[in-house]
This record gives sequence, C-alpha cells and structure tokens, in this order.
Amino acid sequence: MEFRYLGNSGLKISEITYGNWLTHGSQVENDVATQCVRAALEAGITTFDTADTYANTAAETVLGEALKSERRQSLEIFTKVYWPTGPKGHNDVGLSRKHIMESIDGSLERLQTDYVDLYQAHRYDHETPLEETMQAFADVVRQGKALYIGVSEWNAEQIRAGAALAKELGFQLISNQPQYSMLWRVIEGEVVPASKQLGLSQIVWSPIAQGVLTGKYKPGQPAPEGSRATDEKGGADMIKRFMRDEVLEAVQRLQPVADQAGLTLAQLAIAWTLQNPNVASAIVGASRPEQVTDNVKAAGVTLDADALAAIDDALGDIPERDASKTVSPERRPA
Repeated sequence: MEFRYLGNSGLKISEITYGNWLTHGSQVENDVATQCVRAALEAGITTFDTADTYANTAAETVLGEALKSERRQSLEIFTKVYWPTGPKGHNDVGLSRKHIMESIDGSLERLQTDYVDLYQAHRYDHETPLEETMQAFADVVRQGKALYIGVSEWNAEQIRAGAALAKELGFQLISNQPQYSMLWRVIEGEVVPASKQLGLSQIVWSPIAQGVLTGKYKPGQPAPEGSRATDEKGGADMIKRFMRDEVLEAVQRLQPVADQAGLTLAQLAIAWTLQNPNVASAIVGASRPEQVTDNVKAAGVTLDADALAAIDDALGDIPERDASKTVSPERRPA
C-alpha cells in the first residue's frame, strides 16, 4: 500500500480508502461487512470513510464495531455531516451549529472512538450562514473531536469561501470528497485548480462509476440480477446516467488497455483516478472480501502516457466534464 499526504497537512492516508456507503448496515450482513473490513486491514488499508446518514446511522455502527479492536493510532477514520438521520426533526439536517455539534457526538459514539481524523461537510448548506458552519467546525477541532476538516461535493467558489473563513478561525480545510472517475470528470475544470491553490486534496468516491467501469454491464443486455443497477434501494437511480449503450460500449473498448497494463477494468479505473496528483485517495466499497483484495491492487500503479492516451481515445466525448454538475441542494432535504 502506498500513502499520500492529505492536502497541505501532515496527515498521511492510504491511496485506497475503504468506504461503506451502500453496503454496511443495508446491503451486506454485519458479519460479511466485518470480513470486508478485515480484508481491507490485511491489504494495508488504514483509511476508512463513512457518514452518519449511511444506512441511517447503521453504517457507522457496523464500522465502529469492526474496528474497535484495532490500534486507533494506526487508523484514519473519516465521517460526515449534513443529511438527515434518525427521526428527522426540523433541525436534524444541514450545517447549523446545532446539527454539527449534536452530530459529531452521535458519530463518535457509534464509531466507538474519541475523535475522527477527518470530519466532512457532506454538502454545502445554502440555508446556514457559512460563518456559523465554519465556527462550529473550528470548535469541533478545538474540542479534539475531529483533527481535520474537509468538505464533500463543494464547488470551487464554495471551497474558496470556506477556506478563507477557516484560515481566519485558525484551522484549514484539507480535503474535498467529490465523485470522480473516467466517466465523471466534472471537478477537473474548476474544483481541482482551486483545491491545488488552496492546499486541498481530493478523496474521490465512485472511481468505478457505481460498478459500470468493471465491464460487467454489457451494451444491449439487461443488467445482471442482484447487481447495483437492479437494486432500487442500493444505488440504481444513481447508476442510470451510465447505463446508456454508448457508455457501455466505450467501457468495453477499455479492455485492451487494461489487458496491456496487466490490470482488471476495475483496477484500471481506480488507478486512473490516482494518476491525478490532486487525488490523495480513491474510495472503494465491497460486498465481498475478495473485492477489497482485488481493488487494492490499483495502489502504486503508474499508467504511462500511452495508456492514458488510449483511455481518452476509447472514451471519446463520453465523459461528463460540466463543472456546473457539482451542486448541493438549494434547500435542505425534509
């Protein structure tokens, strides 16, 4: 396993982060989830990403139980705040001081830890003054409940504003967590340049585009039963944008590139995201331990210029690059 610094900080994280968005507490039984975490640890992964909203808090609980016997100093545990959880009261959402301060305590209890290494704003909150949000994060850091602060799916303008306020308050934003893959490149035009300038790294989610970049979905054929594309509760809605035949045909054209590199399509996709120097880590999930073992082989891979050019040639104009697609809800979800 290779390690990279997260933003302009002294924190090193594993190039592959284990994430439990659509698995723990929902799609996967707890004993299998624990086996996946064990496989991640055995493969050298030290960085684990979750959120209070995943499986309505159950994902944090499962991860906390799986990691409780590990040496805490050897791990980097990340979680997030913004989306509603639990009873969904009128203040149980967003980035108000009330919600942040209550949510961090709930997350720490479920994760069975005294602190998280990174606490992330899961979206931008248009209904709370940014000053209030950043002051609350500053207090979370000063209380020792989080060591660092990051954001997720913020656009370049929001990142600049947040970073400026953080500096005034005596801490720094060190990361952004966006969707990023060969097929979804919307951060490249604005978010990545702003992040480089301000000292933030990207921790990218969905590097295999919800499984589409594994090549298991074939053009002109129905999605395999039991796959994410057929699971209405487990991401079928999000994967729809990639399930067009022209996209699936382009993915099949990547197979010779993967073969030449000695990689599976999934490993090629993950390794591709890590070629971007502003990416500190790629988040992978798993419903089986062997998926973790396979995906971690993307760490430390260098793709040469010919391979990168061949990928671009295979995909053509398929990848989405519109920077305006980085967007947070105008109003908090009810």
